[in-house]
Amino acid sequence: MNYTVNGGNKNADIKITEKQENGILYLQLNMKLSSPEIPERFSVDFKFSASDCAFTWNPGMMDIHGLYFDWGKKIIKSRLASWMPLQQLISRTGKNKLLIAVSDVDTPIEIGTGICEEDATIDCSVSFFTLPTTPVTEYTAEIRLDMRNMTFSDSIYEASAWWENECGYKSAFVPEGAREPVDSLWYSFHQNLDKEEIIKECKASYDIGMKTVIIDDGWQTDDNNRGYAYCGDWQVAPKKMGDMKELVNDIHNIGMKIMLWYSVPFMGIYCDKYNEFKDMLLDGCGDEKTFFALDPRYKKVREYLADVYETAVKEWGLDGLKLDFIDSFVLKGKALEYDERRDYQSLEDAIHALMTDVKERLVKINPDILIEFRQSYVGPSIRKYGNMLRVGDCPCDILKNRFNIVNLRLTSGKTAIHSDMIMWNVKDTVENAALQFASILYSVPQISMRVDKLPENHYKMLKYYLSFWNEWKAVLLDGKLTATNPECEYSLVSAELENKAVFTAYSDRVIPVKTEKTVAVNATAENALIIKNAKGKNYRVVNCMGEEISNGVIGSDLQEIPVNISGMIFIK
Repeated sequence: MNYTVNGGNKNADIKITEKQENGILYLQLNMKLSSPEIPERFSVDFKFSASDCAFTWNPGMMDIHGLYFDWGKKIIKSRLASWMPLQQLISRTGKNKLLIAVSDVDTPIEIGTGICEEDATIDCSVSFFTLPTTPVTEYTAEIRLDMRNMTFSDSIYEASAWWENECGYKSAFVPEGAREPVDSLWYSFHQNLDKEEIIKECKASYDIGMKTVIIDDGWQTDDNNRGYAYCGDWQVAPKKMGDMKELVNDIHNIGMKIMLWYSVPFMGIYCDKYNEFKDMLLDGCGDEKTFFALDPRYKKVREYLADVYETAVKEWGLDGLKLDFIDSFVLKGKALEYDERRDYQSLEDAIHALMTDVKERLVKINPDILIEFRQSYVGPSIRKYGNMLRVGDCPCDILKNRFNIVNLRLTSGKTAIHSDMIMWNVKDTVENAALQFASILYSVPQISMRVDKLPENHYKMLKYYLSFWNEWKAVLLDGKLTATNPECEYSLVSAELENKAVFTAYSDRVIPVKTEKTVAVNATAENALIIKNAKGKNYRVVNCMGEEISNGVIGSDLQEIPVNISGMIFIK
């Protein structure tokens, strides 16, 4: 491998040694400085043949997967609080061509790839210290270059396992509560919360299989105008919520767990604490008119936030917290200037310190505490603080939900992956409404609909899909996940465990039956699926409400069988 090192501190001694192991090339990087300095940005640059490279993939990709120009590279920006340092080139047939990963997932790093039009090669760059960190005298990291011929997803799985097993990034314990369906109130209520309506909703959602409720933004303010101007004090809005301890007890008596939302960094101008912290803020991390982001490099900030969460869990009896916007801790502007009052210079180190304190305090109260994080703070390092990773906001968007669920599943080990809250227009057809659930089957479902106000057929559909999900939960969450055609946002996704498999067809209608028991969900635009290699097996077709439509015996090795949109076929 021919590579060059560019940039860095003037007196930096940067050396790279190569190691080949099990078909993978490791570039072992060591940088030494004569005295403590803040490392300056430097990059390791190399070229790779574009032969049979058709697509790119990285965990933050939410748009076209094509090859980018070298003068406008596709870049993944990684740090503790955002994504992870991984980028991949994929062949036309979905095989790995080159997967680039870096052992250090805390330091701000960028990985970029782009096609060079002069010679049909791909310029690859791995840039270190893309944001200021703590002064050091030595730095080590490993660049892992996987060029093995295997499915793109298997190579991602192995990179994720490498971070955990070889690089020491162990994920948080995942209690069973993190794997149970959730009624999240954001899309269904927004800030228009009311204690009695919440209790009514919880009773209805529990009856059909939801085990946890998340009360989102609005519990802490009487203002319903969106935004975060009233965030920061984290006191209960009594007109809406009444006594929080009583509400928690009422929800526990229903049989549900309860979590509360907190926008971790945000401090609004209308909260009582604003004046106390107004000189401990980060630049450009809020709208800078009505709310700002606290700077966790101040010990006072970290202690205040940890105290808030500890008190809430201890005094109200909460089962968990939805800790939002951790990726909004960003270092720029005046925050780059030195302040002797800070006990950390590195923002990433300060986030570590904050989350370590929070986790240790909460686990002491409840070892099974539930902590939800949201894209993009989903990397190998920050996962030791959270046990529920949710897809970023994508209301009504079946494409983004399914796409990001698969991406999170590929990179997150055994951490519980949650969908973004599904919602739909109640005037839509029940089949179209069911597509929302079909898009999230391989995650823990989060629902954000007023269950108690659903039309009868929509209610029946949701009840059936939740029942199906609970019955097949082990396969869906723990089975080997396979996804085809990333360039098409995964046209066919399956999970297989022991002798069972669940397929969901999104555009590819051919279902290759390999197991004793197979279920195929029709999330395509056609009212039929094509069943392959199941001659002689029995089948049963149900619609999206679980009502049987047909049954019979499959008569050929390749047979088209009518299956309603959002319906299922059971084969055994």
